Amino acid sequence: MGGREVTGRLLAQRKQSLQFTFHPGPSLSNMAVCYACLTLLALGSARVGSADSMADRLPLEPYDRLFSMAVDAYYRDDWQGVILNMERALQNRAALRRAKIHCRAECSHKMKFSIANSSHDLFMDMNYFHTVLRKADCLKVCEGERLGPHSLHHISEEVQLEFHKRTPYNYLQVAYFKIKMLDKAVAAAHTFFMVNPDHLEMRQNLEYYKMMAGVKDADFKDLEAKAHMEAFRQGVRLYTDEQFKHSIRFLENALEEYFKANAECRALCEGPYNFDGYNYMEYNADLYQAITDHYIQVLGCKQNCVTELAIRPDREAPIEDFLPTHLDYLQFAYYNSENYSQAIECTKTYLLFYPNDEVMNQNLQYYQAVLGDELSRHLTHREDIQTYIANSLLEKELLYFANEIFGVTFIDPDKWTPESVIPVKLKAKQKAERETAARISEEIGNLMKEIENLVDEKTKESSEIVKMVKEGGPLLFDSVQVVMNARLLNGTQRVLLDGVITDEECQEMRYLSNAAASLGDGYYGRPSPHTPNERFQGVTVLKALKLSQKGTIPLKTSRLFYDVSEKVRRIIESYFRMETPLHFAYSHLVCRTAVEGMQDKREDLSHSVHVDNCILNSEALECPKQHPAYTERDYSAILYLNHDFEGGNFIFTEIDAKVITAMVNPKCGRVVAFSSGAENPHGVQAVTKGQRCGVALWFTLDPTQKERERIEADDLVNMLFGMEEELQPDEGDVKEPVPTDHRSNDVPTDHRPSDVPTDHRPSDVPTDHRPSDVPTDHRPSDVPTDHRSSERPAPEPIHKPQDGAEPAGDAAEQETEVKGSMTEGSKVPEHMIKTMEPAPTVPDTKSTAALNIPSTKQEL
Repeated sequence: MGGREVTGRLLAQRKQSLQFTFHPGPSLSNMAVCYACLTLLALGSARVGSADSMADRLPLEPYDRLFSMAVDAYYRDDWQGVILNMERALQNRAALRRAKIHCRAECSHKMKFSIANSSHDLFMDMNYFHTVLRKADCLKVCEGERLGPHSLHHISEEVQLEFHKRTPYNYLQVAYFKIKMLDKAVAAAHTFFMVNPDHLEMRQNLEYYKMMAGVKDADFKDLEAKAHMEAFRQGVRLYTDEQFKHSIRFLENALEEYFKANAECRALCEGPYNFDGYNYMEYNADLYQAITDHYIQVLGCKQNCVTELAIRPDREAPIEDFLPTHLDYLQFAYYNSENYSQAIECTKTYLLFYPNDEVMNQNLQYYQAVLGDELSRHLTHREDIQTYIANSLLEKELLYFANEIFGVTFIDPDKWTPESVIPVKLKAKQKAERETAARISEEIGNLMKEIENLVDEKTKESSEIVKMVKEGGPLLFDSVQVVMNARLLNGTQRVLLDGVITDEECQEMRYLSNAAASLGDGYYGRPSPHTPNERFQGVTVLKALKLSQKGTIPLKTSRLFYDVSEKVRRIIESYFRMETPLHFAYSHLVCRTAVEGMQDKREDLSHSVHVDNCILNSEALECPKQHPAYTERDYSAILYLNHDFEGGNFIFTEIDAKVITAMVNPKCGRVVAFSSGAENPHGVQAVTKGQRCGVALWFTLDPTQKERERIEADDLVNMLFGMEEELQPDEGDVKEPVPTDHRSNDVPTDHRPSDVPTDHRPSDVPTDHRPSDVPTDHRPSDVPTDHRSSERPAPEPIHKPQDGAEPAGDAAEQETEVKGSMTEGSKVPEHMIKTMEPAPTVPDTKSTAALNIPSTKQEL
């Protein structure tokens, strides 16, 4: 075949021709495999699209030559030369790609195969190979007219890698900066950073650009963004904002762009054979083996387009089930827009991928019931996606056969592939490998536990001594006094402080607790989450600040809440002599009120004995640090606001949760602080009269676990109170950003900015692609497999919980679970702060006897 691969892709409009299923048997010969390959290739030929029209037919200048000229210009400080040649290199690379896609699509469309009636005569049919030769000639002429001689565009792997890493944009950002074209410099820097998020110098440069006068948010754009991915992400943002009608337009556009990108990706797979694993000179396969080798390689590349199209530039892993995810979002968006016909179509299309999905089948039944049998009967799935699935399954069967017979590696990129497609021997092998891996993992886990137990026993005594020595640091404020240290409290890492806040501040905090707090805050509105004998109410720092922003409560009152919690954090950090900073893991102003008429003969606790970062098993005398405990918590504290109530004493106990080792009587301005581990089990005795109020605080030493609400509260305080002044740099003092030395050690480094923050990721690209609790099968995270929608009487959208609403936790004064975590980064000027994507939605679980309402989803 002269090194040229037979080209084409599957017809998007093809319906009937792919209804058969290929079942290879063990006796299938190489000739039959080639027949199947070429037949599928013949059926798959189609038009991909057209390239941009060219004003002339001059040979396209190779982009590697232009890249080399641009680098040479960089070392001569010829910034105009850098820009001219590097921009042309990028344009010519894109033109080369478009030309190849256009020619392969056009020739496949023009030169259609004629399949012989008798399969055993197929390879003797000269007309068949005549078509192959005509197609090869078509490609030669088309590419020759558009690109020039084929030898011009043999690009080395090294240069291809530089463009894959977006290195040209690193040079461009310096050149544009030098000629004071800041908008283009910022766009180039941002484009480079998108695939190099660990590049320290570029992160610093971007931070510096953000503080420069004249730089706008719109300048931070990805010049290499994929159209389908951008449309999908915008659709998801609108979806999570509950702007369902607007999200539909973007999600539908994302599907359209996805199939265009898929067609282009598949066309580009039809290139020269990659002799990976072979010595080129020693490769001596016969005709049919050579055809098989090349075509199976092409099929593997085409299947891998699923992965390539699902990868965001700033992420290593693809979005799994990317195509089904579109349909899942769409079916629920159409439902919320009351377009039940389209909701049924998207649901049925999704079920082509996962026919046994329980949630989606429930949704389908609901939509059909609402629309009525007469109108819903004729509605069906989308034909183009059915064709896509049928074609993909045929390719998978061939690839699995090649894997089984010839040992060709194939890793299926799709999770929806039916088990019937996978060969029996391969399934048995995979099962055995999984069982072996599970057994080895279990044995390693048991061994590690034994080692951990031994280490814990050996270090427990020395650790306690070290903790005792570390206590007793400065208290930072003259009014604060140590009442009891760890020794007097009969434990380790414990302290009781007085005078942290004044009586007036206690009164104002009490006012806040009753003016802003809501019943059951943090416990889905349950007014008595811990005991039916008490009422519970609470408010978070962020919620208080937002109420002040609305004018509901005075600004100084919510600011006091914010400042008091920060004061406690600083005192604890200093007293326990922290080597690393303490970060807020959660903070909550709460009150517990005794219910009148229910206090006689009370034997329960206001909050049972527990440990804050592990699961206390008092009978087994152990406390494993594992989920669902809040294992990120390292220190805890309670600031008391009053004493005019009965009961409610704070207690420390032994690990058996029975023997009380110390007791604390609450009073205004008193703080009890302690480490959150198994060394400090604690609880709260029953409040039998009145109202007991305090500020419950939890802290972490891990900056990645910093409370997300606190970060938002910091930003809101900056906005409301102007705590930090923005400093605009003098343009005369601008330090010049330069690229890292990625080609040689001669790239200058003396102009790199060193006085800018070192942690910047573009705010519109969240650092966590999916919530930590998203199921591992990555069904659209908005419909996790572990929350099946309960039956409900009417088609109403799922309501989100109130701010701060999370399941109850494990600490005394426990008010709520942390809303989420965010990586702590450098301070960004307030005017540059961007809004994060909305938090995942959580459906309620009420049930009736009606049909199931469609399930909502968490954001990807």
